[in-house]
Amino acid sequence: GAPCPQWPYCRKRCSYCSFNKYVVPAVDEAAVRACLVREAGTLLRFSQVQRWVLREGRLGGGWRPFGAHLHPPHYLPHSVTSVFFGGGTPSLASPRTVAAVLEAVAGAAHLPAGAEVTLEANPGSASPQRLAGFRAAGVNRLSVGVQSLDDAELRLLGREHTAAEARGAVEAARGLFPGRTSIDLIFGLPGQSRGAWARGLEAALGLCDDHVSLYQLTLERGTALAAQVWGGTLPAPPQDLLADMYQTACAMLAAAGFRHYEVSNFARKGALSTHNLSYWRAEQYIGVGPGAHGRFVPWGEGGRRREARVQTLEPDAWMREVQSRGHGTRRRVVLSPLEQ
Repeated sequence: GAPCPQWPYCRKRCSYCSFNKYVVPAVDEAAVRACLVREAGTLLRFSQVQRWVLREGRLGGGWRPFGAHLHPPHYLPHSVTSVFFGGGTPSLASPRTVAAVLEAVAGAAHLPAGAEVTLEANPGSASPQRLAGFRAAGVNRLSVGVQSLDDAELRLLGREHTAAEARGAVEAARGLFPGRTSIDLIFGLPGQSRGAWARGLEAALGLCDDHVSLYQLTLERGTALAAQVWGGTLPAPPQDLLADMYQTACAMLAAAGFRHYEVSNFARKGALSTHNLSYWRAEQYIGVGPGAHGRFVPWGEGGRRREARVQTLEPDAWMREVQSRGHGTRRRVVLSPLEQ
């Protein structure tokens, strides 16, 4: 299993983002932390079938359970392959919250020492001190939301950081998580040319570590950027240009030694993301937190088939549900073999 805890809060609403996120004056972090911890434990227990393991020994000529009369049989929990803290902006949470969630995961399942623990970070909340705190809490991989290294593009995207701040954040992250720092970049902005994109990617290649995620801008209903494009104030990028940008990026990254291992993800020196791959391999993952999505077989609840689950979107409503019944699952759908 792969738990995916969500921190739903942001300091600012980016112009392109339609994720479940909330900009609020103050967050009761202790309350959110307690609910993330409780829901992580509940859902991990739901996702596991308890297996009692008895040590066997040779007694009286036949094989039979050994030591059961001396020690109670012990519970062998399933292994967690990766943990991914997404959002919102999880780097706005405190390292203490991250540590508490990881402790809950380790308490409800087996969290191997080398399991991949990724935190998404925005350059505006990624000071070296904060990042060191996250590393001490158990994070061992960082995904930095750079998006662009051009200040005009960052303003268009509604980002709260500058290109200089993005560079500083990536350098700090690489110092603390060498070989395990990923950067996100967006292409296909209104008015962006293929040349401008190639120059931006060239700049990013001079800065990046061994993992890059590239996302073509999607115009999402309800976002400021979509309204500007659909209203005619900004030009819509032509589909052929978007295809050219993608192919240009693939060629540039291949030349720089990156392996294109997944639609949007590129890695070199074996720095593939275990968590990204788990989605493509249809492994089980457990969404924890407001609006989180999961896909798992709820053995612990008597289920035998894989379910798609969505947690309650609104944080306060989600917290009330977790406090009253241990989890805030709003929707669960059994997936047919065809859907899987």
